[in-house]
Amino acid sequence: MSKYSKLIPFFLCICPLSVTASENVEVEPLASNKTSESAHTDKTVEYFPSKWGVGIGMRRADIPYATEDDVVTDIMPLIEFENDYFFLDGLEGGVHLWKNDEHQVNIYSRFRFVDIPQEYQNETQSDAFDFGIQYRFQKEGLEADAAFMSDGNKRYYGYTRTQYHWTAGDWQLNPFAEFQWKSNSFNEHYYGFDQIDPGAGLAFSAGLNTRYHLASNLYLLANFGVTRLENDIYDLPTIENQYQFESFFGFGFYPDAKRPNTNPVPKESGEFLRVAHGWATPSNLNEILTGNAKGDRYNNQLTSLFYGIPLSDSLFTLPIDLYFTAGGVWHHDSEVQDNLAEGVIGVKAFYTLDLGWRFRIGVAEGLSYVSEVTYIEGSELDEKDYRPSKLLNYLDFSFDVNIGDVFNYAPLQNAWLGYSIHHRSGIFETSSAFGRIKGGSNYNTVYVQWHF
Repeated sequence: MSKYSKLIPFFLCICPLSVTASENVEVEPLASNKTSESAHTDKTVEYFPSKWGVGIGMRRADIPYATEDDVVTDIMPLIEFENDYFFLDGLEGGVHLWKNDEHQVNIYSRFRFVDIPQEYQNETQSDAFDFGIQYRFQKEGLEADAAFMSDGNKRYYGYTRTQYHWTAGDWQLNPFAEFQWKSNSFNEHYYGFDQIDPGAGLAFSAGLNTRYHLASNLYLLANFGVTRLENDIYDLPTIENQYQFESFFGFGFYPDAKRPNTNPVPKESGEFLRVAHGWATPSNLNEILTGNAKGDRYNNQLTSLFYGIPLSDSLFTLPIDLYFTAGGVWHHDSEVQDNLAEGVIGVKAFYTLDLGWRFRIGVAEGLSYVSEVTYIEGSELDEKDYRPSKLLNYLDFSFDVNIGDVFNYAPLQNAWLGYSIHHRSGIFETSSAFGRIKGGSNYNTVYVQWHF
């Protein structure tokens, strides 16, 4: 992972902390009832955002290098979210430096795959998020981008991309074409293995991204693409294929196109802040969920602050609250590790049970990046002979109770006290993005969450 990649989670976590994703609309005064709360002209109504989603699927790509293996596969989670200040779109995202209805200038990042045989991916961990500056033009369904990028060692490249967003019935189709300019240092490292310099070059990619509305919030995802490497790259002894085909098949949860959510955000489902403190455990998820968790002998601990933006108050017509959430986590120093930071982004779902007192069950899916690998995680991977990955899949399982209900105190109706599992893992060696590792870390945490 590149050294610039350390900025990704903190960048994305900080951005939502000062803004809301929902739209604010002024409420007209009611002439017939001036004492009504809605009669105040300074009141606004907040609505759920129209662009959000979480998905997962399998990517299959040809290996262009001269190796015995011809194909590599990856399991990739996807997160989608957008407001007036930043955006996430699958494996790319950015922060708006300037924008209007048709033009944007963004600080931009996207994930770059290096398709090599699976057995070498843990050792090399060449896949990475790269950073750069992007210009984007949007008008109706047309979208055109240009970006200048760099990996963590200042190997520069750029691209221009044109795509069109087209909707027909249950289908969403997005054909695209892209030219990629790569510097000689980029090509020398990634194709010449720092031994042969083929010079700078221009590659071309084209494809089709599709989304099919299956039912309610459930969509099927399918993407197809092909990349043609330049002749100077194809002539290298390290390269076997000039054309590289790739595909992606998966599913995801997105707003129901046939039943758009136009309801205002209820105050009890509004934004939230969550403060948590947790203790590491060497036990796996199954042991924790069955009550057989063990304590960490070095008593490693963390403290976290999460912020949530409401996305919807229903999923599959069920009363499930969805949030985009971003968090900063501080891992305290101990006998075996120094202080270190972690950034998290994800989508969190809550289901409420009213049993006199209100209880909630919560599940989150997302991405986690640490500035340095924690002891509890690194020691496990050392035993399995894995090279640790700073970027891993993130899961959060929670159970909480409404504090206002417990004390029968109305001012605390938006406060919740709960327990959660803070989980990082590599999805059982299925993803090169997470270093092809099997393992991770778990923390048992207690938290207070306040909605406002």
